[in-house]
Amino acid sequence: MALVRTEIGDVLRDFRLQKGQTLRQVASRASVALGYLSELERGQKEASSEILASVAEALEVPLSCLLYTSPSPRDRG
Repeated sequence: MALVRTEIGDVLRDFRLQKGQTLRQVASRASVALGYLSELERGQKEASSEILASVAEALEVPLSCLLYTSPSPRDRG
């Protein structure tokens, strides 16, 4: 079973790449450290609800999309 933080990281990365944004751009808009955002995407850190809300806003997606979106097909089975 995958860790929730890993699944959320995959979703964050997928949304960021779909929008054609760099880690630096999203980190700046979300007011989080670049390294921290990178660690979130790799599933190495857990984010608070406030951080997730800031990142969702920076990506211009509803917070619920980060929590309820399935990981990309490359991560399944």
